[in-house]
This record gives sequence, structure tokens and C-alpha cells, in this order.
Amino acid sequence: MYEIVTKKELNTTVTLMDIYAPAIAKKANPGQFIILRVDSEGERIPLTIADYSKDKGTVTIIYQIVGATTEKLSRLSVGDCLKDFVGPLGRATETEGKKKVAVVGGGVGCAIALPVTKKFHEQGTEVHAIVGFRNKDLVILEKEFEENSSKLIKMSDDGSWGTKGLVTDALKELIESGQQYDEVITIGPLIMMKFVCALTKQYGVKTVASMNPIMIDGTGMCGGCRLTVGGETKFACVDGPEFDGHLVDFDEAMARSSMYKPFERREHEAACNLFKKEASENA
Repeated sequence: MYEIVTKKELNTTVTLMDIYAPAIAKKANPGQFIILRVDSEGERIPLTIADYSKDKGTVTIIYQIVGATTEKLSRLSVGDCLKDFVGPLGRATETEGKKKVAVVGGGVGCAIALPVTKKFHEQGTEVHAIVGFRNKDLVILEKEFEENSSKLIKMSDDGSWGTKGLVTDALKELIESGQQYDEVITIGPLIMMKFVCALTKQYGVKTVASMNPIMIDGTGMCGGCRLTVGGETKFACVDGPEFDGHLVDFDEAMARSSMYKPFERREHEAACNLFKKEASENA
């Protein structure tokens, strides 16, 4: 069993947990993910490793409540245990040999962007982090990005945090000002990554996109994370989750991803109703 040793709400729908899993923490690297089950009857879901401590033997996950499993997960407390916690899985981010990079994160994707930013920073790479949220109430990990980037640019849709605008606005301004990057890494909503990659393609800047948002079972068996990269069929969980962003068919990926939203919403509502019923019966 895998004990929850830390639980912290980052905003109204996003929660951070440290899970005691020393074997996984020992081998974990940025860009990889784990698969967990809350209980013996629960579904398996993949979550990206947001951080890890080899000394403490902990793995950090950050999740947003969108379906039944994340709703169940949010009901657990420090001291509770997860039934299964498997990993690390997926290919780690390639960080070696790069002198200057830009990491572009959006929304909850910033939880995935942070360990990548941190790894680059620790190895001495100059890191320009561009992070964006819809508004200040949704901001997460601000302090951590400040501590692990050479330059941090904050963007929000409504201007309530940082500069009003999109992450692509900030990235374009940096590139046109003369900043030359060995690589751009983008992690966030599919639509955001699509336009980041479209922008960098214009300037010939190598770009890596993390396709974590479309993963479902994490083993390649369900086919839900199937995508087209350079005309070839790939699976985000076993071939990635990171790919050459200029070769990814984002329109296809977004169409497939949207197929599951009604199911997630229905299962989330069912889980909430079950918890309400149990609370009423125990009152």
C-alpha cells in the first residue's frame, strides 16, 4: 500500500499529493508518469510525476478533479493509502546538451512543466519559463517556477496575474527580441500546444510537445492515446509522452480527446452523488 504523506490544495480543483513509493522515487525522471488505483474496485489512471525525492522516498502527483477517480482521490487524507501505484513509466525528458531552452506551460500542465524546468535549472541550462492561466485564482506553483528558472514570464487570459495575453504572445516576443533557444518544450492543453508548435515552426525552433493530456490507461492497450506523428501511428504512453511538436497531428488528437469528456462528466456526477448518499445515510 502506498501512503499519502502530504496533501495540499493548490486551488479549488487542483490538489498536490506526496506518495510514499521509494522504489519509484529512486528511478523517477522528469517527463515520466505513474499509474494508480485508489482502491481494489477503482479504475487505473495515469498521472505525470510532478516531483520526487529519492531521500524521502516520495513521489509527487498533482491532479485536477475531472472524473470519478480523481473525485475519489480528493476524498482521501494524509495517512490513507492507495491500492496501486506503479511506475515510473514513459520516456524521460531529454535534457542533456542543451544550453538554453524555453519551457511553455499552461493550466494544470504546469505541474508537468515544473520538473522539466527544475531538471534543466539544476544542470545549469538557462531556462526561460512561460506559464499561463485563465486567471489568478487558478495559478499553481508560482514560487517553484520562480526558484527554478532563469526568467519567468507570467501570463493570464484576463490580466489578473502577470501580463494579459497568451503564452504564444510572450514566446513570440522573446524569439523576435533575439532569444535563441536550443529547444522549446510545451506542456498544457492541446489547443495551446498546437499554437505554440505552429509558432515555433515559423521560426525553425525545435519543439517538443508532451502528449500526457490524451493518455488513458497508460499501457497502449486501450488505444485512446493513439496519435499521428509525422504520418506514423504512435501511442503517447509507450512511445512518448513527448514528441516532435512540429510533426504531431493536433487536430486528430483533440478530436479523440473530446470523445471522453461526456463519459468523464457522467462518472464524476455519479461519484459525487454516491458520496452525498453515503454522507446522508451516516448523518
